[in-house]
Amino acid sequence: MAERENNLFAIGESEDIENLYLTFTLEDEEYGINIANVVEIVNVQRISEIPDVPPYIRGVINLRGRVIPIMDVRMRFGLPARPYTERTPVIVVELDGVPTGLVVDQVTDVVSISQENIVPPRRWNEGGASVVKGLGKHNDGVSIILDLTQLLGARQVQLETEAACAV
Repeated sequence: MAERENNLFAIGESEDIENLYLTFTLEDEEYGINIANVVEIVNVQRISEIPDVPPYIRGVINLRGRVIPIMDVRMRFGLPARPYTERTPVIVVELDGVPTGLVVDQVTDVVSISQENIVPPRRWNEGGASVVKGLGKHNDGVSIILDLTQLLGARQVQLETEAACAV
């Protein structure tokens, strides 16, 4: 997987990082997050469970001395849990200086999607904020572009895990 990861991140100097998205799958759907927030991709490791957090917060890992909260994106989206294997990918993202690991089914690619090719989502949830930032059209199809701020619960994940780790 390490060789594939190196190829995924072989970004040319001329490419605008704001238009690059790391894509991954959950079930049969493809999602994307802006690569500017991606720190690294690692395989799942021992997760220490934390009490009194939502079920989709699986716990924390110690990644080279940093405590990283782990969110199972399948569970966050209401999909059934899937057992982890040694090859289950964790996308470590950083938002506002706070790292979080996102467990996904499979990391697929890095694609370039210009802003004019991202269609804003319809608001089906009565005006509430959505985790969907837009639908990104690219050569291989359409990826559901996620809003990390909303996905991570506007720092809710950080607050919940910080409180649990302070014990």
